[in-house]
Amino acid sequence: MKLILYRIYQFCIMMPLLLVATVLAATLTILATFLGGARWWGYQIPKYWGRIFCALTLVKVEVRGRDNISQGQSYVFVANHQGAYDIFSIYGYLGHNFRWMMKKSLEKIPLVGFSCKVSGHIFVDNSSPHAIKETMVTAEKRLAGGMSVVVFPEGSRTLDGRLHRFKRGAYILATEFNLPVVPITIDGAYQVMPRTAKLPHWGKIILTIHKPILPGKDGHDLPALMEQSRAAIASSLPAEQRG
Repeated sequence: MKLILYRIYQFCIMMPLLLVATVLAATLTILATFLGGARWWGYQIPKYWGRIFCALTLVKVEVRGRDNISQGQSYVFVANHQGAYDIFSIYGYLGHNFRWMMKKSLEKIPLVGFSCKVSGHIFVDNSSPHAIKETMVTAEKRLAGGMSVVVFPEGSRTLDGRLHRFKRGAYILATEFNLPVVPITIDGAYQVMPRTAKLPHWGKIILTIHKPILPGKDGHDLPALMEQSRAAIASSLPAEQRG
């Protein structure tokens, strides 16, 4: 009975409000960007959009370890990818200005894709060596002055809730620019809305922000960096999801 009432609420109240919130957030972000406030509004508007998404879905988000990061410092945040609510929970509750590194194909999403483009998110284009170079140049510009990036090293959402293999490409920025890497564990987003689900379920998501992994005197050791960050993320997941 509780689930039936929740579904009625979703279709009659939640979904219409989320549609309005998404259109409004994307439109305001575009307008603010053209008025010269891309850096600030490009994060602040989506932050509240993410919180609205979680609140209307009846999803509670708990953040642990926020004192491990400092404002004004550029980081490469790497997180496991449990589901769609990874986006909303990080947007709403990370508390640090950032831009996503996202697939080039997402640029085609009506209104939202254009909003992401003009507000400075980084679309990863692997179609040619020149395109990859252009992606790196764009990323370097975004990282200047304390901007950070968030990337999912698994590359796509998990199908079974377990942590999967990390890809080297997610760490290119960290090794290229000697930036601290901050692992983030997302626990609970798979239960809220797994990849195969059409509708979300109420629940709780825990974001654990781990201590930064700092580059050494000679920069990062890539294999060690990948192993250390994956181990940190796995440490805050239930045993059955650690992969």
